[in-house]
Amino acid sequence: MGSAEKRTVRLSTKGQVVLPKSIRKSRNWDAGAALTVEETPEGVLLKEAPLFAPTRVEDVFGMLEYAGPAKTIEEMDAAVLAEAKRRHARD
Repeated sequence: MGSAEKRTVRLSTKGQVVLPKSIRKSRNWDAGAALTVEETPEGVLLKEAPLFAPTRVEDVFGMLEYAGPAKTIEEMDAAVLAEAKRRHARD
């Protein structure tokens, strides 16, 4: 279903709206999917709710303990690359 295609749905007496199956299927929204509802100047916007609450770096910085000398950027880059290669080799 393209963004230009529009459908009309009805609001039930309980305030419920049934989304067309083609939209639910294209979004992989099954029964029980959590959605956020936002009122915008153009209308109402439905989006899939995030799985986790937003996190700021300041909230988690220093949570994991590390004993040893600080790693350089080059060492960190090499470790990330090695792990990516290891995971890719599994597939």
